[in-house]
Amino acid sequence: MSDAGGSGSHVRQLRQEAEGLKQEAERATDPEEQKRLQDKARKLFEQSEQESAMAAGDIYPQE
Repeated sequence: MSDAGGSGSHVRQLRQEAEGLKQEAERATDPEEQKRLQDKARKLFEQSEQESAMAAGDIYPQE
């Protein structure tokens, strides 16, 4: 089982990766590539939000 510090670190890592993809999407010239990067960034951010809430005890994973 992960400790709270490990969870927080992973959440920060996901958010940083999402932000990097968002910035990369802003620089992309191909609309399809831009959309792909934006979608991936959004999914990572949503995952970080879910993990953050789980770590705080706000929600529980589905069984």
